Amino acid sequence: MAQRGTERISKVIRKRRWREADARLVIAASQASGKPLLSFAREYGLRPARIWRWSARLRGQSNGAVRFHPVRLVEPDRGDHRPGTIEVVLHDGRRVRVPAGFAADDLVRVLAVLEGAASC
Repeated sequence: MAQRGTERISKVIRKRRWREADARLVIAASQASGKPLLSFAREYGLRPARIWRWSARLRGQSNGAVRFHPVRLVEPDRGDHRPGTIEVVLHDGRRVRVPAGFAADDLVRVLAVLEGAASC
């Protein structure tokens, strides 16, 4: 099974152009390997910059690009909100409350997991 996964990754890496699914596969394999990115890239004969660029692109941060999402301000439904708390309501109605001073990268990772774009 692991051999088949390695063959699949090797096949993707040899492609001149990656689709988003290809990049996600390589990034996931790199993370799952537990190896530093440089070691993983060297093992597959890949330039690390290619993985870095795709990682940034998939996070929506490539070239400083900003992604906007619809926001709707609502009155709190209960009195348990602390000052500075942000509440994010996902498409399916689930809510994430973010305290003041949160790390934006952490929120991005949490939302990616909740929206099914990543795994824990």
